[in-house]
Amino acid sequence: MNKTQVKAALPRELLASVVVFLVALPLCMGIAIASGMPPAKGLITGIIGGIVVGWLAGSPLQVSGPAAGLAVLVFELVRQHGVAMLGPILLLAGLLQLLAGRLRLGCWFRVTAPAVVYGMLAGIGVLIVLSQVHVMFDSAPQPSGLANLLGFPATLTQALPLESRGNGWQAGALGLGTIAIMWAWERLRPQSLRFVPGALLGVALMTAISIWLALPVNRVEVPANLSEAIDWLRPTDLLNLADPNLLVAAFALAFIASAETLLSAAAVDRMHNGQRSDFDRELSAQGLGNMLCGVLGALPMTGVIVRSSANVQAGAQTRLSAILHGVWLLAFVVVLSSVLQQIPVASLAGVLVYTGVKLVDFKAFRGLGRYGRMPMLTYAATALAIIFTDLLTGVLLGFALTLLKLALKAARLKISVVSLDQPGHLELRLSGAATFLKVPALAQVLEGIPPGTTLHVPLANLSYIDHSCLELLEDWGRANAGKGSRLLIEQRRLKRRVEGRVRTTAGLGA
Repeated sequence: MNKTQVKAALPRELLASVVVFLVALPLCMGIAIASGMPPAKGLITGIIGGIVVGWLAGSPLQVSGPAAGLAVLVFELVRQHGVAMLGPILLLAGLLQLLAGRLRLGCWFRVTAPAVVYGMLAGIGVLIVLSQVHVMFDSAPQPSGLANLLGFPATLTQALPLESRGNGWQAGALGLGTIAIMWAWERLRPQSLRFVPGALLGVALMTAISIWLALPVNRVEVPANLSEAIDWLRPTDLLNLADPNLLVAAFALAFIASAETLLSAAAVDRMHNGQRSDFDRELSAQGLGNMLCGVLGALPMTGVIVRSSANVQAGAQTRLSAILHGVWLLAFVVVLSSVLQQIPVASLAGVLVYTGVKLVDFKAFRGLGRYGRMPMLTYAATALAIIFTDLLTGVLLGFALTLLKLALKAARLKISVVSLDQPGHLELRLSGAATFLKVPALAQVLEGIPPGTTLHVPLANLSYIDHSCLELLEDWGRANAGKGSRLLIEQRRLKRRVEGRVRTTAGLGA
């Protein structure tokens, strides 16, 4: 863009950047808390996602920052390996993303089955809700989804004003109030105020009420100097990456962050008619951003659809809006950190509970029904495995079910025997894919062919036939030649390919 174009676009981009900043501010802190990290860590990631990744991004209207989809994974990594090891894991994950982008592998991250992605987001959403309802009552979350579910009655009992002298019920009221405001604002907000995010409105009102009533609830802890929140990566920590568990964690983090980013970029492209996303450049930019977050000890980032959609709806047309939103985050933290320290933690937990519920997309689940029961089963199995085991196990189960579906589809073969007009001639009709999985069924049919039959086997309706099925047919021809049988294999118009040599002589036998 030349200077004239930049000058003309600046007012529109400024307005859009303020809208995105207002959406991002509570989410950055809330996601950090859900990840078991200080709120300032999420703000640092949001600043890097705006200023650095926004400048380099291949998807100019996409906004990057800490994502709810990674909160569960980060919480588990911090619990198992400690805060110090998050930096090395994130540095390696970012390097993998950078290499994938440079090797132009961006398009391959989009081949993940939608059922797995939707199931993953649903499972993450449920885990966020189960953990943040504890935080919403100023209680500590448990290390697993099942433990959070079983421990909720105790948390609720302790929060009741008649059962305890604690302040959990006051915090819970603030969290529920935040959720109620977000829900009502989403449905009742006037068109002229559509740019005002419900999360910010809910947090602001609950903060004001908590200050007015002087409620003794937990509040956000943000250092007066942002540099105090930076934990520089120590070279000695890099040596721990020799641990196979940390390598697996880095690969899992890189894959999930990349898949979420590129799916979000594809969704953003459908929202506007401007420049299309360069997925490889976007992947490289995300890699650099995550490497920088790893060096500074911040949270991992992805491209996030909530902030990105707010950016598009606010009228942004260039990357300038995403960059400026990072600048506003930095300025707010530096100048008004005392304001952030007044925000109740329960109110941010309420934002995350509402966000987690939205991640469980029942409309997407019902939509998968158009493609059969298997995608719906994959969605449900992925989500439940994530809830009751862990994120990596759930995603791997989803991929396994997807591959099973492909294998079953590839092994689908219709077999029938039809009498021809000429006496003693039968036709073995095969339709679909003739693989080794269908050898038993094919052998059973061949056993029923009467001796002395001339068997015609056209291959025109096969999409694929492997050597095991071909050898079975040829073995039948040789074995029954002495009984007067003949085998005629017709290759003409085979849809794709035949694996191995096929003899098409007048007969394998007499």
